[in-house]
Amino acid sequence: MELFKLEHKKLWRRGSVKICILLCFVYIVVFGSILSYQWFTYGSSNDVTNVFGNNFDGFSMIRKRQEYSLEFGGKLTEETLQQLVGDYQRMEAVGTKDELEKADMVIIEYWLRTLWPELCGADSYQMMMSYVDTNKLTDFYERRQQVIKTCLDNDDRTEEEKEYLLQMEQKVEKPFRYEWAEGWLQILRSIVSDIGLVMALFLAIVLSTMFAGEWHSNASPLVLTTKNGWEKIAVVKIFVGVVFAVELFTILAVGSIVSQIFFFGTKGWDMQIQTIMLTAVAPMNMLQAEIYEYAFTLLGAIGFAGVVMLLSAVVKNNVLALLLSLAVAYGPTMIAKYLPYGVKRALDFIPLVGNSTEIFDTYTFHLLGKIIWSPYLLMIVPVLIGIACMPAAVKSWSRRLKF
Repeated sequence: MELFKLEHKKLWRRGSVKICILLCFVYIVVFGSILSYQWFTYGSSNDVTNVFGNNFDGFSMIRKRQEYSLEFGGKLTEETLQQLVGDYQRMEAVGTKDELEKADMVIIEYWLRTLWPELCGADSYQMMMSYVDTNKLTDFYERRQQVIKTCLDNDDRTEEEKEYLLQMEQKVEKPFRYEWAEGWLQILRSIVSDIGLVMALFLAIVLSTMFAGEWHSNASPLVLTTKNGWEKIAVVKIFVGVVFAVELFTILAVGSIVSQIFFFGTKGWDMQIQTIMLTAVAPMNMLQAEIYEYAFTLLGAIGFAGVVMLLSAVVKNNVLALLLSLAVAYGPTMIAKYLPYGVKRALDFIPLVGNSTEIFDTYTFHLLGKIIWSPYLLMIVPVLIGIACMPAAVKSWSRRLKF
């Protein structure tokens, strides 16, 4: 334990580590959450051509939107949708621009264009909410079911896969609960899912020197003379690297969650995720989806830490270790469009390469003759890869020190 404390203190004492933590926190929590909620995304419109032209009043605007949505009941029925669209058209006709901003425009427009494409006018730049005949907005759930089946047919699913996914979808509670949903769209489809992508950069910067840095600073002969020995030190370094990944995740997750609760409260946590993604089949509510995404990111960060430390142990150069780590994190995404589908899916198992938003999709894998929904494997396999890399890193570094 004493050796762990020394190595942990040694890591956190480095100026580069403190700078990485600060930059990551500012990007994810300050800009990605606080300023986005208060200004960029939810501030009332001032200059529609520029997000920075919004007013600095996101907190009050979010409250107005939440309160407005409660006027239409808690269940999403055809009558609820007709009332939402009808009230928007009424406010637009009266010319109350400020009132229009209370409407859940992004979500409702998405519903209309997905479920009633035949009602879309020739001018695709005009919002359907402005002109659609509300009396024609019927059969919401029947149309959604048909859209799901069409998507499954277009993706060339086998009959077994279709049946598996449709059985999962049948567990989704209907009618959906409805409150203001745009906030949850941003949280689940952008903010939480982007944490891992940003963490990969700073984990690579910090952990790529975990072993390679000993060679860079010519400290390897000193390691050989310590009473603890090379193997014990290597194990402690691995443990410190994993703990650092968890600590970085905790700082970002706590900051994001506190910001979320401050601006949004807990309203809408029990809405089905189908509210923001109609074709989703997972029987999850918003809170369950957020827990999954945070767990996905945490396990991915641990897995990525293992991969980076293995690369750090294999090479003797800090820069090369960093470049290889960044290539592992961002290379697959850069070349994905040039690869066959099967190869692209295989690369998603690399830690922090896959995306937590796959819970909104209908992808599956076949394993030992069984169909498995892809998010299950995408959460488990990356951390197993990282764990497998850790003893390999110890062995590789130890072998170099021996010789």
